[in-house]
Amino acid sequence: MAGSTTAERGERRQGSSGPPPVLRSRRRRLRVLVVLAVALAFLGSGTFWLLYGSDLVRVERVSVSGTRVLAPAQVRDAADVPLGEQLVSVDTEAIEARLARELPRIDTVDVVRSWPREIELKVTERTAVLIVKKGGKFIEVDNEGVRFATVSRAPRGVPALELAVSRTGSAAASLRRFGEDRLVREAVRVAAAVPDPVARATRSVKVRSYDDISLRLTDGRTVDWGSGEKGAAKARALTALMKAAPGARHFDVSVPTAPASSGS
Repeated sequence: MAGSTTAERGERRQGSSGPPPVLRSRRRRLRVLVVLAVALAFLGSGTFWLLYGSDLVRVERVSVSGTRVLAPAQVRDAADVPLGEQLVSVDTEAIEARLARELPRIDTVDVVRSWPREIELKVTERTAVLIVKKGGKFIEVDNEGVRFATVSRAPRGVPALELAVSRTGSAAASLRRFGEDRLVREAVRVAAAVPDPVARATRSVKVRSYDDISLRLTDGRTVDWGSGEKGAAKARALTALMKAAPGARHFDVSVPTAPASSGS
């Protein structure tokens, strides 16, 4: 028994030579982690050099898309993109701010890095929904009431905005309460709510006060719209009224539940 026990102990010692299996597994994982860390360090340094030190990703071109009235050269000049700078270092927000400041006709612009050598300027211009005549020129007003450009020729099909606000009486009180900018926005709101067939025939939108806005159509017919409130209901009432009284010259939808027409 003693001899057998001694042999068994020897066999166990031979089978357990070297580190235990758990320790060997931990060492292998550690070696793999070290190799991965070294590889990532080299990869990271290479990427950093590529983005910030290499000539392969510098700005060489500036492209412009989406313009209708503005010339692409105008947009590039106003953007003042730093040619030769590393693409990753270009301050896109600063470019957007410059374009908004220098070219009010631009509504929005996306400044996009197009790897490896280009900056793209994707422009959306404002669209005039009303114009204000001033002297011999015309101020374009967009759908937010922003007066964004002065042009020498009125855009085709855009109604004129007439601000005929009295400085006395109730109209003056309306002007003091709401301010001219708010009244302009109300006129824009009315222009947006008018039914399409009427909108295409609208020559002017006249504002006397907040709740006294009217339309003059190209054939001389007129529409009392009232305020910009309940625009959808007024549009439905006007459509029905024009069908019911096609020969009328004047329509009143300022109270959409009680529309009226007159003249022939």
